[in-house]
Amino acid sequence: MQIRILIIALLLTAALSPDLTASDIFQEQRRTMVSRDIKGRGIRDLRVLEAMEKIPRHLLVSESYRHEAYADHPLPIGEGQTISQPYVVALMTESLKLKSTDRVLEIGTGSGYQAAVLAEIVRDVKSIEIRQGLAQTATARLKELGYANVMVKYADGYFGWGEHAPFDAIIITAAVNHIPPPLIKQLKEGGRLILPLASTVYYQTLTLVTKLKGGELDVQQLDPVRFVPMTGEARKNH
Repeated sequence: MQIRILIIALLLTAALSPDLTASDIFQEQRRTMVSRDIKGRGIRDLRVLEAMEKIPRHLLVSESYRHEAYADHPLPIGEGQTISQPYVVALMTESLKLKSTDRVLEIGTGSGYQAAVLAEIVRDVKSIEIRQGLAQTATARLKELGYANVMVKYADGYFGWGEHAPFDAIIITAAVNHIPPPLIKQLKEGGRLILPLASTVYYQTLTLVTKLKGGELDVQQLDPVRFVPMTGEARKNH
């Protein structure tokens, strides 16, 4: 209800102010989203806040959902997939404690939104999408938005991207019931991996894994989340 009231208010403002463009309206919605749903829920990393206030999320969803682009909930992007809730994107990104020099692997490109957030913060982003149509669409959108430091690959993300390993951080944006061994191998010592872990049907726990010296893993459970299940090899290992 609050989102609808905000949208109506902005539309009324636009009607009363002819000089206010659609771009201005979306920018105001982004500011409100970051202030209320991201910073307001405890995200403190300024780089994450600045990235999410900058990125035009409405251009990464279909036109029919643009009026909901800055609401704090997932939206369908086709092929049974969704663009993640903004707060969860922020939480996962902040939890990785990224540095500007980091190289990050994303499993599950989807709309390209999470990759764009990462690209605003780190040096290099590699992203894998198992659905060819989504991979192609995300590649085109990210190119249009000017993200030259993101490369998208159409493949099964369970196996990672060996030729570009090791990575400082890995993010999985689909539910899995175990940590894929190939991804642990491609993670640097001291690197972090974040994923929605547990049941792939109901709810999962956002889990942060740190690779320690000797390959041991430190596993920290964060918040309950709900993601669509990871497919491909991950489904075979269900």
